[in-house]
Amino acid sequence: MGKKVLMVYGGWEGHDPKETTHLFAGLLEEAGLDVTLSETLDSFLDEELMASVDMVTPINTMSSISSEQEAGLLNEIRGRGLNVGGWHGGMGDAFRMNTEYQFMVGGQWVAHPGNIIDYTVNVDDQKHPITAGIPDFNMRSEQYYMHTDPGNNVLATTTFSGEHAFWIDGTVMPVVWTRSYGKGKIFYSSLGHVVGDFDVPEAREIVRRGLLWAADSL
Repeated sequence: MGKKVLMVYGGWEGHDPKETTHLFAGLLEEAGLDVTLSETLDSFLDEELMASVDMVTPINTMSSISSEQEAGLLNEIRGRGLNVGGWHGGMGDAFRMNTEYQFMVGGQWVAHPGNIIDYTVNVDDQKHPITAGIPDFNMRSEQYYMHTDPGNNVLATTTFSGEHAFWIDGTVMPVVWTRSYGKGKIFYSSLGHVVGDFDVPEAREIVRRGLLWAADSL
């Protein structure tokens, strides 16, 4: 029996939460994982469900989460070692008022200067199984500027040109990372503004591998 995954999606529709989640649900199922899809944060209150899954993917840009729902998620991660994986604003710009959730993620979106622009993703760690063998690649999308945890294990970065915000010229920003939160392990990629961004093979493969890694299946 493959690892069990819970993918909870919703929030701002501009990030294609349904389309992106279903894309990766299909890829995880192809890899032999047992995927449950949910459109309600009340899933985090279902103790039997939460105790049965190995990894959660929360995709809920902005939105809001109750203290009980947040505790249902974070307590499982910290205490039991439930793992987490996700992408872009669905995970990294969710629940803006919940700093403990952001502590778990390891970062929070704050800007994307110039909106949809051309930029390069530099794959810095060629040894980690999530990024091994993946070359640097180009994106045309939002280049996420984030406040990030210095304890993150950074696998890929991007460098801002300063064209759209002169004061960040040369800033090197984490794009892909792993980290720990309590007993749980966390994967995050800032790529994936809309589902079409995952037509870029490298962007799709990083998230596919990252989710498998978070589900202990890579």
